[in-house]
Amino acid sequence: MPLTQLLILALIQGVTEFLPISSSGHLILLPGLTGMQDQGQAIDVAVHVGTLLAVCLYFRADVARALRGTPQALTFRVRDADGFLALCLLVATVPVILAGLALKLTGLDEALRSVAVIGWAMLGFGIVLWWADTRSPATRTDGDWTLKHALIMGLWQVLALIPGTSRSGITITGARQLGYDRHGAAKLSMLMSIPTILASAALLGIEVVATADAAAARDGAIAAVMAFVAALAALALMMRLLRSVSFTPYVIYRVILGIALLVYAYS
Repeated sequence: MPLTQLLILALIQGVTEFLPISSSGHLILLPGLTGMQDQGQAIDVAVHVGTLLAVCLYFRADVARALRGTPQALTFRVRDADGFLALCLLVATVPVILAGLALKLTGLDEALRSVAVIGWAMLGFGIVLWWADTRSPATRTDGDWTLKHALIMGLWQVLALIPGTSRSGITITGARQLGYDRHGAAKLSMLMSIPTILASAALLGIEVVATADAAAARDGAIAAVMAFVAALAALALMMRLLRSVSFTPYVIYRVILGIALLVYAYS
């Protein structure tokens, strides 16, 4: 695959995975609207791994806590805050894994990969994000996370299986609706992305291992590194801006893109 296309794919995935504007929607649109070669699942896995490493590095202290608490969460014998964080992440991840498997087994995941679906999701869920961000109080921080709220945010995350929804956008929407401040909502959303991306990459990885070759491995390594750099920069910028800027600029982008895609799809 040309280096230019790998760079474009890595930048799209790296930047849009954590911004509330839908990485999957943009990745689907790229070959469909530009005529570029479809990148295939191997590259999808690679760029997801790159973004996974970026969020793990940025939130390394919280990731270390969750790892220490994982044995407690898996045995449901929570003894401290580390175990509770790991359990919350587990509870938040189960719904999207079950729903994702159901879509995969029924073939509905492919049926949703259309410009019209992405356009409606981009527009509709962008407006929902704006509503939750502007109308909800900011009375909670990420330290106030509960199992109930983890489950609720996990159910919101299921909607991210619709291309164009945005995993980060919909989980931030759920968190803001529950009263978490912007920074806390974004942080919880990013932490939730770790097991979700890991599960998604593992599922796709099983499918591509048998067909992988040296060229695909090389392209994947290049894409992963570039996606890592782009994701780390985008994540750091967004978390810094959220202390003084709302989600409205992202909503405006989503609405404009959504309307443009709908015009394109129905014209």
